Amino acid sequence: MDQLPAGATGRLIADRLREQILDGRLTPGTRIGQDAVAAEFRSSRIPVREALRLLEAEGLISIRPNAGAWVARLDATEFDQIYRLREQVEPLAIQESIPHLAPAQLERLHELVEELETSSDVEQFLASDRAFHLLTYAGARLPLLHDLVDRFWNSTQHYRRAWVKTRPLHDWTTDAEHRLIVDAIERRDLLSAADLVSGHIRRTRLALAARPDLFTS
Repeated sequence: MDQLPAGATGRLIADRLREQILDGRLTPGTRIGQDAVAAEFRSSRIPVREALRLLEAEGLISIRPNAGAWVARLDATEFDQIYRLREQVEPLAIQESIPHLAPAQLERLHELVEELETSSDVEQFLASDRAFHLLTYAGARLPLLHDLVDRFWNSTQHYRRAWVKTRPLHDWTTDAEHRLIVDAIERRDLLSAADLVSGHIRRTRLALAARPDLFTS
């Protein structure tokens, strides 16, 4: 773990732990000991407990009374439920976002599409994919919606990584879907954008449903 200045706050510790969970350094089922975290970050246990509560609220860890904290693990059914919710929530997010996206954000979406189509490793692909989709929702002026979308993405990150590692990094369907989403945004076609996002998420959900082994490894 990266060290923080002495007396680091719970939010700063949560930021570092979140980063380690999302980039795969802390995998589902990994125990997070309060004493070890406090020693690593040179803090007391109070900000560590605060950090763990924040991460639990985000769905990234599970806290068991009198037992400790673990990086949250999803089973195939829970993953399917989250993705079904994403199919409903994220089309709304992009519809709310499109009218407020700035030209600079549209330009960045084109850059991210290029990055996705030329990325050479899994972590680069995952980072660009996440940045692309969350940027398409960035114009939505609904903070609770952003919180919900972030939670969905955070809690399923490990399983997307595991899936991407089992398949070719590039496929024409994914690339085409990303380009079609950008085209719909530029045309301000809210219905097409929503349909494309829903289908994009559904395709991933069905692909992972065919790989139950990813939820037991």
